Amino acid sequence: MTPASAYLESLNAQQRRAVEHGVTEPNCTSGGPLLVIAGAGSGKTNTLAHRVAHLIVNGADPRRILLMTFSRRAAAEMTKRVERISRNAMGDKAGVMTDALAWAGTFHGIGARLLREYSDQIGLDPAFTIHDREDAADLMNLVRHDLGFSKTEHRFPTKGTCLAIYSRCVNAEVAIEEVLGTSFPWCSRWATDLRQLFAAYVEAKQGQNVLDYDDLLLYWAQMMGDHALADDVGGRFDHVLVDEYQDTNRLQSSILLGLKPTGRGLTVVGDDAQSIYSFRAATVRNILDFPDQFSPPANIITLDRNYRSTQTILGAANGVIGLASERFTKNLWTDRASGPRPQLVSVRDDADQARFIVERVLENREAGTLLKQQAVLFRTSSHSGPLEIELTRRNIPFVKFGGLKFLDAAHIKDMLALLRFAENPRDRVAGFRLLQLLPGVGPTSAQRVLDFIAEAADPLSEVANAPVPPRVGGEDWRAFVTTIWDLRAGRAGWPAELERARLWYEPHLDRIHEDAMVRRADLIQLEQIASGYPSRERFLTELTLDPPDATSDQAGIPLLDEDYLILSTIHSAKGQEWKSVFVLNVVDGCLPSDLGAGTSAEIEEERRLLYVAMTRAKDDLHLIVPQRFFTLGQNAQGDRHVYASRTRFIPEGLLGLFDRTSWPPVAVGAPARAASQGARINVAARMRGMWR
Repeated sequence: MTPASAYLESLNAQQRRAVEHGVTEPNCTSGGPLLVIAGAGSGKTNTLAHRVAHLIVNGADPRRILLMTFSRRAAAEMTKRVERISRNAMGDKAGVMTDALAWAGTFHGIGARLLREYSDQIGLDPAFTIHDREDAADLMNLVRHDLGFSKTEHRFPTKGTCLAIYSRCVNAEVAIEEVLGTSFPWCSRWATDLRQLFAAYVEAKQGQNVLDYDDLLLYWAQMMGDHALADDVGGRFDHVLVDEYQDTNRLQSSILLGLKPTGRGLTVVGDDAQSIYSFRAATVRNILDFPDQFSPPANIITLDRNYRSTQTILGAANGVIGLASERFTKNLWTDRASGPRPQLVSVRDDADQARFIVERVLENREAGTLLKQQAVLFRTSSHSGPLEIELTRRNIPFVKFGGLKFLDAAHIKDMLALLRFAENPRDRVAGFRLLQLLPGVGPTSAQRVLDFIAEAADPLSEVANAPVPPRVGGEDWRAFVTTIWDLRAGRAGWPAELERARLWYEPHLDRIHEDAMVRRADLIQLEQIASGYPSRERFLTELTLDPPDATSDQAGIPLLDEDYLILSTIHSAKGQEWKSVFVLNVVDGCLPSDLGAGTSAEIEEERRLLYVAMTRAKDDLHLIVPQRFFTLGQNAQGDRHVYASRTRFIPEGLLGLFDRTSWPPVAVGAPARAASQGARINVAARMRGMWR
């Protein structure tokens, strides 16, 4: 051990155990498998960064460390932390060491890199392009149409549903019949046709040299099924570390076991109590079953000291998750001074719920808590509707997470399609979108052009000779062909070629969109984003795998007001924290959701959702229980108000962990007024009856 280990003194005892696990053995290449159960607010990211730095400080080659997170931004932040910690321990030479930490990224990003490197051994063209979800759905729709399924007598599943079924089959490693039975029962009659569709979809991707998100994991997992390739890839890394392991799917688990079948050098970090993404095919079984995947079993270290919340909030959260049917036992604790207990607030309906939140938010603001230090969380995006109306009426700025994402905007998709087509002219989805930007080109004409160039050995060489409809202006077509050739040749250089693409696209932008000026600002921002990437290929790959946040509905808000309230689904709030948190609709039917209250596994995930929501709060937590709430038409009665009861996840035995209150408060004389109001309501009913 180096005398410079003073950099570990900021860690608590359990964090330090996790950081030092296996590091003392020769060459720092050993250490059996390690599972770090990191409770909410327990310093998980800091612990993982210290572990990577500690490996490097003690002789591990950073070029042989594989670090996987669930976003590229998280990987970048982790790398910065590692460099900072290493520099404290090693001085100036730490920079040289951490610069070599090149294998830090997402599962999908690392997969894309490995597939390009091993393309010649697995039958891939290394110039493949990557489809995002919308592009993949468009290609699925083209294949669906070619097979005639869009003309069937009975309504065939939409392109989005087809892609969701396909993705679930791939990521969960489950047969189509099981996926249809459990998640898409209304599509069960189409099992045979869907199997045919998916086979044709795979052939179309391979023929066009494109991969979708799922392929990046699927091809990688298939590589790990070949012993020689698995040994070669796994042998490149002495240490494999994975963050947020509770959010992995079965495909990702099989990749890890292929990389490190004995578990030596493998560290996974996560929290089974925060596994809430089964709709993305994530499974809590990965983390629950991890220790027994190896012999001897993996070492388990639990981080249960919380640095975020008060003990009263933690006590209530511990009580909720303590009723889970299966979990790694841990009870979060803190040495922070205890504050008020979480409040269970009973309100009459969703309108009162909105008014209560607005009043409390404004009171907090007057007491010194900024709006952006407060958050309102909800199970489903639609639950915040009445609150958004009330906030707008009261002129309170807010940001809602879950709006239109930057790369989902049509004008951004158009620009990326242009770059993708220049990169890979066999990318049929990109070409199909791109050609229809030209005046006079419709779906049929676009298909005809793509069919023509697909037969050429060099598709771009034949673009100018493609059968363009007579109504297409010669000037428009020549400008298109010249732009494609220029981009393909890279004449302007990167990232200047993005400006070249924008100048071609802007006249079409003006023609297609009324708000072209606003959209043009997004295109300029896209150029700024592109300047941070070394090449077009890297730009397209990484932007597709890890898109930036929304622009118009989120990024612009701070420019309009210096402060704003946070609205977020619980799923989007994971990993975040706020001083004050309000949770909407803590009632059966919302938490747990009617749509997520089928199997015991679904119920347990709903319980974890409430736990995640509660553990976002630092000082102040309100769980709001409306006596009735509005439901959208999910049943025969259509849209309606239904009477509600407190969520089953807070039974009578846990009520002592909360303060219970009602809103609006009942003032002196209120019962008499209530009785009078009741009389008026009865009179009104009699008045209506006179006309029946």
